[in-house]
Amino acid sequence: MSDNKDSYRDNPLLKKVGVQVKYTQEQAQEYVRCAKDPVYFAEHYIKIVNVDRGLMPFEMWDFQKDMIRLFHKNRFAITKCPRQVGKTTTSVAYLLWLTLFNDTQNVAVLANKGSLARDILAKYQLAYENLPMWLQQGVVIWNKGNVELENGSKIRADSTSSAAIRGGSFNCVFLDEFAFVPPNIAHEFFNSVYPVISSGKTTKIIIVSTPNGMNLFYKMWMDAIGKKSDYQSFEIHWSMVPGRDEAWKEETIRNTSEEQFRQEFECEFLGSTNTLISGQKLAQMAYMDPIAKHDKVNVYEMPIKEDGETHKTDHLYAICVDVSEGKNMDSSAFVVMDISAMPYKMVATYHSSSIHPVLFPTVIYNTARLFNDAYVLVEINNTPQVADILHSELEYENLWKVFTGNKKPQQLSAGFARGVQLGLKMSPQVKRIGCSNLKMLVEGDKMVINDFDVISELTTFVQDKNSFAAEEGSNDDLVMCLVTFAWATTQKYFKEIVSHDIRKQFQVEHMNQIDDETLPEPIIEDGLNHGLELMDGDLWDSTSGGDTYGTFIRDMMRNL
Repeated sequence: MSDNKDSYRDNPLLKKVGVQVKYTQEQAQEYVRCAKDPVYFAEHYIKIVNVDRGLMPFEMWDFQKDMIRLFHKNRFAITKCPRQVGKTTTSVAYLLWLTLFNDTQNVAVLANKGSLARDILAKYQLAYENLPMWLQQGVVIWNKGNVELENGSKIRADSTSSAAIRGGSFNCVFLDEFAFVPPNIAHEFFNSVYPVISSGKTTKIIIVSTPNGMNLFYKMWMDAIGKKSDYQSFEIHWSMVPGRDEAWKEETIRNTSEEQFRQEFECEFLGSTNTLISGQKLAQMAYMDPIAKHDKVNVYEMPIKEDGETHKTDHLYAICVDVSEGKNMDSSAFVVMDISAMPYKMVATYHSSSIHPVLFPTVIYNTARLFNDAYVLVEINNTPQVADILHSELEYENLWKVFTGNKKPQQLSAGFARGVQLGLKMSPQVKRIGCSNLKMLVEGDKMVINDFDVISELTTFVQDKNSFAAEEGSNDDLVMCLVTFAWATTQKYFKEIVSHDIRKQFQVEHMNQIDDETLPEPIIEDGLNHGLELMDGDLWDSTSGGDTYGTFIRDMMRNL
């Protein structure tokens, strides 16, 4: 088309609205064939810029064709892929086909950064400009953030946020590098975007990303391959790209690192580095779906009550609470732990960034009553209001108090006295003890964690100077509930309640391990029957001989 009067804003590569095209018979046949088959269209008419060869036809690999077919045939698609496999170009080819050959399509291209989303739209525009004029639609709007075509189809680029497409009506939402969207934004986004998509019967969500820890993308991927959702999964392995062999792998590892290769090319869901819990342990942790939900409380195991027929007794439960200000920033949260036996088991969780501190005590109270009048320990750094309401207005009796007098460390307390407060202040010392003990409990298999959000927070709970905290863009409200619980388990009053001492149990297990690894001592026959018994965490040698004084001492020790 040589006449610029038929061009959009004097761009000879774009057709303006209202220009009529006379098709040859061959062009008409090609148009119909392209409209029916997005793979054929991409393979024959899409052009890309190669770093070595410049502008060239899109020479598709087999897995890229399969990827387009997955997008075309399914409403919900999720793809896990390594770096540099042409995932963006392949996705752009499909989105171009969708808007070109289908009227009134409204497409959103969203990425973890707005600049990345605009780069994707720029690739769309490059491919569009290099189409033959007889395949193009007239252009209505053409800028860095939006394109609108004569057939009513639109495509826009934006960052992934809860407000990105709120209130709009979209036929397709494409999410690029979704694993790199901060967890709090990712959850808010899906809470707002899913109603937009689910309102139609042919609308689509396409998710394409390289893994980045155990976040929402990880959960959606696991749900997809476990058939717990309607998403169809598609995985690309680095070896599917021609030319990538073991020699290429070794070269890449030499020039980067083993860990980087595992995450970016093997597509393993590795957490952040320098996490409180070791990466190996985090990789072994598995979440489960709640068996019940009520008022944002996720229940994983119903409370175990006394049963006269099976001689079961009521289980003991503890609830540790982290309080925020309810201004949609940090979350108010709690975890419910079964402390009747080790390993301690997480049986319920709660977190909300919007609940007001005045309303939060009622949620805690109702949950505590459900779980056999559970013991409750509240963090009171931000405000003592939650603990005060539980104690004064709701008159909840099993509220753990903390003694903090005479410049001594805070101690869990049974009741009221001078220097006793209604909850725990998270001081550097408390946090240090709690983090250390939490690491010991989790890595020593003395605590069962089955909540996805807790596991996700643990993967981003990293070393921060001399302490630990959530990395930027992540939350640690649920983890801090666990830190509070881990601190409580070191307290004398807690041990009196549960009737066992973690340290002593570890000691006994360590002694057993030493016994297994060492040769047995020679047995010397002295005419007495020797035996071993454990009293107050110490191992005693007992005999059946006539040592009356020794027997008296041991009996006395038992009665202490």
